[in-house]
Parts: sequence; structure tokens; C-alpha cells
Amino acid sequence: MKRTAFAAVSAFAVMASNVAVAEPQAEVLHWWTSGGEAKAVAVLQEEFASKGGTWTDMPVAGGGGDAAMTALRARVLAGNAPTAVQLKGPAIQEWYEEGVLADISSVADANGWAEVLPESIANHMKCEGTWCAAPVNVHRIDWIWANAEVLEANGITMPTTWEEFNAAAEKLQAAGVIPLAHGGQAWQDATVFEAVALGILGPEGFRKAFVDLDADTLTSDGMVAVFDQMRKMRSYVDDNFSGRDWNLATAMVMNGEAAFQIMGDWAKGEFLAAGKVPGEDFLCQSTPGDGFLYNVDSFAMFNVDGDDKKAGQDLLAELIVGQNFQKVFNLNKGSIPARVDVALDEFDSCAHTSAEDMNASAANGSLLPSYAHGMALRGAQAGAITDVVTAHFNSDISSADAVQMLAEAVANSM
Repeated sequence: MKRTAFAAVSAFAVMASNVAVAEPQAEVLHWWTSGGEAKAVAVLQEEFASKGGTWTDMPVAGGGGDAAMTALRARVLAGNAPTAVQLKGPAIQEWYEEGVLADISSVADANGWAEVLPESIANHMKCEGTWCAAPVNVHRIDWIWANAEVLEANGITMPTTWEEFNAAAEKLQAAGVIPLAHGGQAWQDATVFEAVALGILGPEGFRKAFVDLDADTLTSDGMVAVFDQMRKMRSYVDDNFSGRDWNLATAMVMNGEAAFQIMGDWAKGEFLAAGKVPGEDFLCQSTPGDGFLYNVDSFAMFNVDGDDKKAGQDLLAELIVGQNFQKVFNLNKGSIPARVDVALDEFDSCAHTSAEDMNASAANGSLLPSYAHGMALRGAQAGAITDVVTAHFNSDISSADAVQMLAEAVANSM
């Protein structure tokens, strides 16, 4: 009996020991591969490791996340989903409807997420009332970045209207400077397009067109004007833009080859990673017009087997929304924290402007989800719009024809 009891106790001790040493595991799929982005995600890897976790990195470059989503679908269809995946906006709900997302409400409730996240952002993270994703940050999309020295050398100030932008671009072209650094990728075309649309249509017009998909707005004279401006934007881009990654376009502004770039504030992460100083080496300003287009990076946790992976998911979710990570990550990434209780003392002037404008836009109803970056629409509708935008940008399609194509593409995607 004593030997049997001893054996049972020993077996239990071994099992308990095995449980105790089972460390949190996380295979993380994301598309943060540029210099500033890689530096930012390394912060999360280091903090995860410091808490005893083992991180398996699965970066997928290219396409503003399109390539990563292709890789994700292949993994899920094979029954081998990653532990955590960079997802955002309606894509979170789409994967939830597939029945493959894990519920992380216990982590959210234990850490009081509802009290520290803006309601509009929290709503993106919930699936039928349960928490299914963890927000990392808030990016502003409608930014103009500029090389301060190039602008000063040519007597140009940051434009506050599209007419001023066009005049500056023509002056730069005459001086032999590329006005607009741009990469010929569909999501980059869409980024410029929605910034132009916000400025010309105004916040309410943008909401009707790219959130409500209102047919009258999509076919309005204002939308024709948006495509007219996009035709001008195409003329300000260099001939070698096709296929260029966004961070290479940012580098063109940094080295003075180009004057401006229209890109979300992850571009600022590239400037900062290169040691550039805002207000001195580079300038930041919202694109002409009112409103604030946001993109919220987040991680969704997928259903996985194994206590080590589930422990990894809980730890990862807790760290992502923790104050320390929200501060350090966003200092590197160029964005601002999703949490409202993180002090911005260490953040630069562009970040302060972003936070102030976000709060003001939230108050006046002009805080709007980006369609180009997967926050406003589901994939089919957003893709239909972008297909038309890119087709127009890379051809001689008239603005009037583009508007009709836009309305038809949206209708067919519903």
C-alpha cells in the first residue's frame, strides 16, 4: 500500500511538474516587416519572452496585409491556425463567423479594457458581445509627410487645400523634384484616394460613400471631383512607382528625392527609425479638409489546441493592451495608444497632434473608419472600390466613367 501510495504521489508530482514548466507558446502571424514596424513588434516579442513565453514569429511581407491574409486562410483550411493573427475591422467579424476565433473576454474583464478603451475602438474588438481581439494602437491615415529641407529650398509651405497642394507639386516638378512619393500597389492607391475623398466630400460625404455605400454619393459630382484630383495626383508621381513598397516611398522623402508622401503614420516610424526629427528633418500635417480617418491594428486569437498555446494567447492579450506595451510599441510604430490613460509625455509633436485631432473629431462626429485599411467595410466591398480606384489611377479612364464603374462595382459586391 505504501509503495502504491508513493507511486501515485510520485506520478502526480511528475505531472504537476510538467504542467508547471509548460511555458506560454505563441505563433504570431503579422505583416510588420519594415524597419520601423519590425522594431515595434520586437517590443512585444521581448515583453512576451520576459514573462516566460516562447514566441514563434511568422511575418508575411507585402500587400498591406493581403499576403498575410492569403497565408492565414491556407493555415486555417489546413486545420493549423496560428495562435494569434494581426487582424482589424470587419475582418475580425468575418473570421468570427467562420467559428475559428477564441474568446478572450476573461482577460479583457480582468484587466478592465472597457474602462480604458474608446467605445468606438472597443466595438471593433467584440464579436456578438464577447471580446475576440486586442487593440494595439490607433493610426491616422490622412497624413501628408514632407521633407522640410526640400520645401524650404523651393519656398513651399505645407498645403492646407488641394489647390495649394497642386500648386506646390507643379512648382516642385519645374524644379526637378518628384512631388509625390508613391508605390504602385492597390492599397497605396486606395490610401491616397480616401484622403482625397475625405477632403473633397467632407466627413459626412465620406461616411455616406464609404461606410453607408450610398449610391447617390458614389455617383455625385463630388465623387467626380475626387477622381479628377486623383488624375492630377498620378501626374505628380515618378515613372518608376509601379510595385514600390510604401517604406521605399518614405525613403524617397527622407533622402530628398521626393517632397511629399500621403501615408498613415506608420511612415513616421520609418523617419524616427532613421534618426529623423519631426519639425526639423520632416514635417507632418493632416491632408486638406476636415475629419480623421483611423486604422486600428489588433490581434485576434484563433482556436488552438494545447494549454501552452492557450496560456500564450492570454498572456499575449494581456500584454498587448497593457500600459507599458501600448506606450513603447507606439513610440516605435508612429501611432498613438488605443488606451486613453497612457501618458503622451514621451511622444513627439505629430503624435500629440494626432491625439488632439482624434479627440476633437470624436466630439464632432468626424472620426471615421478607413475603408482602404479594412476598418469601414468588409473585404468584398472594399476590394470592389479599390479595383476601380487602381484601374483609374493606371489608365486614361475618365472621372465620369470611373464614378459609374464605382457605383456598379459596389452594387455587384453586395
